[in-house]
Amino acid sequence: MKSERFDFNEIVDQAHFFRQFSERFDLAPGRICDLDALWEAILGEELPMPLEVEFINLGKGQKRRYGALILLFDEAEEELEGQLRFNIR
Repeated sequence: MKSERFDFNEIVDQAHFFRQFSERFDLAPGRICDLDALWEAILGEELPMPLEVEFINLGKGQKRRYGALILLFDEAEEELEGQLRFNIR
């Protein structure tokens, strides 16, 4: 299972997360520019599955700020039935 860790001490905003996500999964620059595009990439066949995604150093205020992103990964984990594992540490 491929594993990717995103450190929110280094991520400055959601656009920065999208850029990092695209780079790590070798997606075309600008391919992931919003939550809809991220959802399509995760549920499409663009990522190596099975996959584990982990968010680290996500403080209480950041959890609120990135709530939609967290919810997207939670829902994708449920939708993909074991192919995606998502954790926050």
